[in-house]
Amino acid sequence: MQSEDIEHRFAFHAATTQEKRDEHTSVRQACRRLADELNERLPEGREKALVVTKLEEVMFWANAAIARAGAEDS
Repeated sequence: MQSEDIEHRFAFHAATTQEKRDEHTSVRQACRRLADELNERLPEGREKALVVTKLEEVMFWANAAIARAGAEDS
């Protein structure tokens, strides 16, 4: 792995445009809608807790993809 790749992965990537902020918001809202629906449909328990945790991971990685994308990727 290149040093630049590690630097990029661990750097702060602020949403510098309204478009990126809107993309982050859209991802959060979509994940929240799915979490709400599954919360209603699934029984309480370990599996449901894991579902919510994995949705948080989805949200994190989706927002990381948006944040880490360079201008050439937009």
